[in-house]
Amino acid sequence: MTAVFDKISTYLRMIKFSHSIFALPFAFTSAIIASPGIPDLKQIFWIIVAMVGARSGAMGLNRMIDIDIDRKNPRTSSRELPRGVISLTEALIFVIVSFGLMIFSAYMLNTLCLKLSPVAIIVLILYSYTKRFTWASHFVLGLAISAAPLGAWIAVKGTLDLEIIPLGIAIVFWLAGFDILYALQDIDFDKEQGLYSIPKRFGIRKSLYLARIFHVIAFLLFIINGLIFNLNGFYWAGIVITAGLLLYEHSLIKENDMSKLNMAFFNMNGYISMTIFIFTLMDYLV
Repeated sequence: MTAVFDKISTYLRMIKFSHSIFALPFAFTSAIIASPGIPDLKQIFWIIVAMVGARSGAMGLNRMIDIDIDRKNPRTSSRELPRGVISLTEALIFVIVSFGLMIFSAYMLNTLCLKLSPVAIIVLILYSYTKRFTWASHFVLGLAISAAPLGAWIAVKGTLDLEIIPLGIAIVFWLAGFDILYALQDIDFDKEQGLYSIPKRFGIRKSLYLARIFHVIAFLLFIINGLIFNLNGFYWAGIVITAGLLLYEHSLIKENDMSKLNMAFFNMNGYISMTIFIFTLMDYLV
């Protein structure tokens, strides 16, 4: 039994399961707005299963595609696939099962979810290759993560409506902004290996400015989202807190000091997604 739990823990580390906190709260936020209120428990369950399946499959595939790159990068050489803790065959089975779980969940939700599930998988696969030919890879990742609120809306409504699009675009810019910050730690490696990223293309200073601009755009779209759906006091309180978190996040990273990069990347962005979810929930419940 211990061996089974150890293996599960290894797979969870491979896909960085803890990073699900970035996308899942936005899926719940969208589902709450679509309902409006608490969605049906069956919908909640299958949204969670679909999200876990999609993200697990995408991360597992990314690790497989990038295995040679990860072996060369000191930051990633200790990951499970480069070390051989998980074999490529095991990873492939994991990816197939994960995407299968996502497609089955889409089937259990509604017809449109099922029809669009291959599109979501294509975008998730595409991201793993974009760093090889374009510095816009951050936006492709943002597009993939924006499937969380858009997919949850479709799961509840059965349609893709214009009013949820601003929230989806907000996620694209929010994700691209903090992914730029994360990519700062690999700028020298990207140059050596001929990989593409905004930090490599524009340098550290301009990348910091671009990340701030993207987060301002995301914040404005969060405001537009609140106006579209006539959200009330709790949501706007959450938006104020979000503004403070974004400002603090960018204060942690300076051109000559990247020591707090992980805190800015993981902690702050996890707090942001949870804040918007919790205060949207409170807005509908209270």
